[in-house]
Order: sequence, then structure tokens, then C-alpha cells
Amino acid sequence: MISTILTILYLFGIPLILMRLAKRWPIIDKISPMVILYVIGLFVGNVGLLGQSAQNVCTNVSNVVVLLTIPLMLLGCDYRTLSAKMALKAFFVGLFSVLAVTIAGYFIFRGQAEAADVSHADFAKISAVMTGIYIGGIPNLAPVSKAVNLPDNLFLLVSSYDLIITGLYLILVVFFGRRMVRLLFPKKEEQNDNIAEVEEADGKPKQSWKKWLPNRAASIGVAILIAAASFGISKILPIENSTAVIIIAITTFSILLSFWKPVKKLEGTFDMGLYFVYVFCLAVASLVNVHDLELSRYLFVLYYIGFAVFGSLVLQFLFARLLKIDGDLALASSIALINSPPFVPMVAAVLKNRDIILPGIAVGLLGYAVGNYLGIGIFLLLGS
Repeated sequence: MISTILTILYLFGIPLILMRLAKRWPIIDKISPMVILYVIGLFVGNVGLLGQSAQNVCTNVSNVVVLLTIPLMLLGCDYRTLSAKMALKAFFVGLFSVLAVTIAGYFIFRGQAEAADVSHADFAKISAVMTGIYIGGIPNLAPVSKAVNLPDNLFLLVSSYDLIITGLYLILVVFFGRRMVRLLFPKKEEQNDNIAEVEEADGKPKQSWKKWLPNRAASIGVAILIAAASFGISKILPIENSTAVIIIAITTFSILLSFWKPVKKLEGTFDMGLYFVYVFCLAVASLVNVHDLELSRYLFVLYYIGFAVFGSLVLQFLFARLLKIDGDLALASSIALINSPPFVPMVAAVLKNRDIILPGIAVGLLGYAVGNYLGIGIFLLLGS
């Protein structure tokens, strides 16, 4: 019980302290609170401070707060800036990028697979599963694996190496994502330079604590109701991919409620969403234990996955430049396809751009819809 309480205080207290310090010391905001939290989380997770019960708390907290970040951040968005055409462009660019690098990687690493006694058919199954999860997210891992009958030992390899590479990918985005995008896609004017203070940019006076606390509590209450209703719908509907149902329901309810006057009057919803993103990042980083990573067997699978993840990002940026797709949206689309839509708010916080949340989530949901089909299609293409 004491361990649980201390872990909760750690997960919710450190981000709160850091956000308060960032307002006093601008250097924290320039470095990015998310980067600092990742460093803290990686340190705590690898020096033996967290036992098994504390790790379970981190897992449960990350699963819960990610459901609250989406409604809180969407309730504060201005949908007049949304371009459906741009979101579709970003989706098809992401789709093509993942397919291109997965197919190319199959031929590049096929020789290493044969040297490791992995059959032609089994390697095609690995390609199929990778296509499914890097277009449709991790929920498609099990369905595609079963559909192509991937052997259990290869399933464990793919899922383990996927955690390593996507973890490194997240670290890259958190530490260097904003610099990378601003370097490749320079903007005339940096907007939302401090995303945590956007709510106060309208010239409204800061709220007193008597109004601040009820306002934030009401925002969290609305987010909890949205998440609970969405979870309930996922249990009622006879659809196997419950994660997709929850995300779709949360997004829909959040958009609809954002136009309701009592909800529109709530201030600071985006700030609260950002706070929960920070909690989520700290929890996820605390679960990464580098001592548990075994890289000795079937390294070609690790290389293949790394090639697919980082290669698709390079291709997306290249086509985004050619097709004049917003760089922020390109990165949000990449994270939505590879890591799944719940990670989009984290990218929005890194880039300090709330406008990419809804189109980014939309790209990820489209990926959910077609990931299984394309994964099986790749197996039929390469395994024949």
C-alpha cells in the first residue's frame, strides 16, 4: 500500500512540480518538460527504485491517463483550422511509406533470415505482422499474427523487438522531434510557442484559486465521463478491436461536447490534458528497463523493424516536403500509425501545436481500419 501511494505521488507530483517551475524558469520550457520527465523516468526505472507493484501502478496509470488526455486536449481545440484534405494526404503518404520500407526491407534482410534458418514463408509472415502493426497499431499484432499463423517463437521476437524500436522512436520524437520538424519544415512565425499558456493568450485575467480548482475539476469530470461512456460502448458493441471503438467514441464525444456552451466556458482543458500527457510520459519512461533487453538472437528482425520504423519516418518527411504537407502533421501521422492514436497528444505537446491532434488521431483510426487487411495482403504478395 505504501509503495502504491509513493508511486502515485511520484507520477502525479513530479510533472506538477515541473510545470510550476517551468513558469518561473523559462529554461525548463526551452529544454522541454517532457525531455526532463523522460530522463527522470529512465533513471528511476533502471536503478532499481521501482518494484513489481510500483511497475504495475505505472502501467495502470499510463492506461488510464491516456484516455483522459484525448478528451481534455480535444475540448480545447479550434476545429475551424482542421483540413480533412490535408489529413487524408498525410494518411496516404504514411500508408505508402510503411508499405514501401516493409517490402524493401523484406528483400534487404531476406538473406540474413535464410542464414538464421527462417523460412521464406515465415519471413513473409514477419513482414505481414510488421505491416499490420505499423499501419494499424499494436492492437493489430495478435489478429494479423493469427491470420498468417506466425510461429510462437517469432511472435515473441517481433513483439519484443517492436517494444525496443518503438521505444527508441518515442525517445527520438521527445528529445529531437521539434527541432527536426522545424529544421525540415521552417515556419515564418512560431505560434503556440508555449502550449501550456495558450489558454491565457486571449487577454483574460488569470483565475483565482477559488475559480481555478472547480474549473479544472469540472474539466477532468467531463473527460472521465467521456472516457467511461466510450469504454461502456466498447463493451456493448460486438467488435473485437475494442481499442479502436474507445478511441473513436472518445474523439466523437469530445468533438460534440466542445460545441456545447457549458463545456466551451471551461478554461484550462488543454492545460490539464498537457499535464496528463506529462504523467503518461513519466509512467512509460519508468517502465523501460534496459537490463531486460536481449539483443543476441535473430538480430536481423531487430534491424528489419528499425529499418521499417525509421525508414518510414524519413519517407514521410520526404513526401511531406514534396506534397507540401504540414511537417507537424507528418510527424503526428507517423506516431499515430506506428505507436497508435493515443500517442498523438504527446506529439502535440512536443511540437507545441494543438491543431494536429484531431487530424493525427483520424490518421491513426484510418490505420486501424486497414491495417489487418494490408498485413494479410503483404503476406499473400511476399509469401507466394
